[in-house]
Amino acid sequence: MILETAMRLFQERGYDKTTMRAIAAEAGVSVGNAYYYFSSKEFLIQGFYDRMTYEHAADARRRLAGTKDFTERLEIAVSSWLDCAAPYHEFAAQFFRTAADPNSALSPFSNESHPARATAVELFREVLTGSELAPKLDAELAELLPDLLWLNLMIVVLYWVFDRTPDTERTREYVRRSTPMVARIINLSRYRVFRPIVRDAKGLIQDFILPTIGKTAAK
Repeated sequence: MILETAMRLFQERGYDKTTMRAIAAEAGVSVGNAYYYFSSKEFLIQGFYDRMTYEHAADARRRLAGTKDFTERLEIAVSSWLDCAAPYHEFAAQFFRTAADPNSALSPFSNESHPARATAVELFREVLTGSELAPKLDAELAELLPDLLWLNLMIVVLYWVFDRTPDTERTREYVRRSTPMVARIINLSRYRVFRPIVRDAKGLIQDFILPTIGKTAAK
């Protein structure tokens, strides 16, 4: 009830103008009770992240059933996110300013966001392992790919936040056109001639990209 009320008020009044006291009053609970479950407004957004991520994972898994082609699986997973997030698009930009702060708990790269991020990364691991491409890839690269596919989703999310086309159609077209390109790059990595480049890329990813993601690192 508290989370649902908060999401409604964020949509109606904006994230910055909605207080925990207002949320508690609308939800019919004491302020102390609201703080018992969510220690700050930021953690209400964390609750939203967690719920959205689980809804997305469940929806994507249903859609992925019976599909083996990696390109199709990747597009299904990303498009599923867009569909699940659609009801929240109008107020997404309101808390993006805070989420973009690397020191904020709202950042998708923060330690606080780890549970939702881990759920999403695991979904992309299933996107890969359930495809016909998985057995053909270098094992070390395959271990890194779920995190990289999640980062690809973050690029889509950033575009989506600022997309004002009807039904975020421009973002959906971006996904339709960019996903085959991402899949081709990954597919090329299995050929011997590209192995030196793959090793160099893997080193850069391990040394510079993954360490910036809270509590997420390749072993």
